[in-house]
Amino acid sequence: MNAIWNSFETVYAALAIIPILPFAIVLFGYGAYIQNRKKALLMAMDVSNVFFVLCVGALFNLVFDNEFGLYGIILFMLLGGGLLGNAQFRKRGSVDVKRIFRTIWRLSFFAMSVLYLLFMIILLGKVVFSVA
Repeated sequence: MNAIWNSFETVYAALAIIPILPFAIVLFGYGAYIQNRKKALLMAMDVSNVFFVLCVGALFNLVFDNEFGLYGIILFMLLGGGLLGNAQFRKRGSVDVKRIFRTIWRLSFFAMSVLYLLFMIILLGKVVFSVA
């Protein structure tokens, strides 16, 4: 049982360090299965966003030397959901929670992708140009 858990941790660590891998795996695997590129792209975004959020949270903690990364991301997602929910309620008179969650989740995919690249460049610059 311990060997199974260790292999699970190793696979998760590899996917979390390079969140582009789960995106590509789901995009091509699910795309080949259902033969619909748009649905495969959306599914790949949804699945890989979990890895992007966790990785960007950890990178934020490393870049700024604090422990607020994941909490900050969740805070911004909740604030965005609240703002969208308020706008939807004012416009339509009701709130579609599923639609708001999906919108925030997919918008956060784009934000996390940009932040992932930015933080990786900053950290690589710190490692390369650090004076030992």
